[in-house]
Amino acid sequence: MKPPRFEYHRPSSRDEVAALLAQHGDESKILAGGQSLVPMLNFRLAHPDHLVDINHLEGEASEPELGDRWVTFGPLVRHVAAERSLVVEEEVPLLFEALRFVAHPAIRTRGTIVGSIAHSDPAAEIPAVLTALGGEIVARSARGERTIHSDDCFVGPLINALKHDEWMEAVRFPRRAEGEGFAFEEFSRRSGDYALCGVAAAARPSGSGMNVTLAYLGVGVTPQTIEVSARPVSEYQHPSFFGELEGLVHAELRPYDDIHATGAYKRFLAVRLGVKAARRAVSMGEPA
Repeated sequence: MKPPRFEYHRPSSRDEVAALLAQHGDESKILAGGQSLVPMLNFRLAHPDHLVDINHLEGEASEPELGDRWVTFGPLVRHVAAERSLVVEEEVPLLFEALRFVAHPAIRTRGTIVGSIAHSDPAAEIPAVLTALGGEIVARSARGERTIHSDDCFVGPLINALKHDEWMEAVRFPRRAEGEGFAFEEFSRRSGDYALCGVAAAARPSGSGMNVTLAYLGVGVTPQTIEVSARPVSEYQHPSFFGELEGLVHAELRPYDDIHATGAYKRFLAVRLGVKAARRAVSMGEPA
């Protein structure tokens, strides 16, 4: 299969990218890793008139950058760089754990962290991690930059909050704080397949207990979040927690049927994976 005709652009700076999008807007697509876009082109699911290849931007970081509050990923930081990074392992352990579930090694060699967020696939791991952690993206256009919180980033399946002349130039994940714990769980038919259901859990100290954010993938048109109110760590291990989370899942998640699983089965998975992830996360954050 061959992609539709397009005009190819190879900018060397972020300003050039912004200028091209200001000129061509919705008629253009950004190419970074290409692990999602190229198949979509070949299947004629995407028909851009202009392809903007950012792989030749000058001076771009190939590794995540550590700041005071954030670990920042530029547009050309590959998945493989993140999964081999000591900074990510120590400062964003939830992302570090989730990366091993992302597709296959060959895809992680080319795919980018920013590209995964920009693609906004509700069945993908990294958008759920960003949502659980409360990260943010930096959008750039010829008009300047703006910051978009993860809660406002994902609008629908494969749809993000970028305007027609904007592109995603960075993604920021908050650094781990003292006492926080994290866990990632998913279930798929085979290693590397899209998950039937997955969950990213972030546990944070609150008073004398812990609260947990569960961000689910594969069960909605965007990452779906459930907040578990603060309670002592021991209550997460009690059998009653299973029933409580089951009630929350049935009240707040509306999984859809697809060719791989029914919504009812995804709800079944959401309860069991959520309990497992929450318990691991609070145990990781629990003081010794």
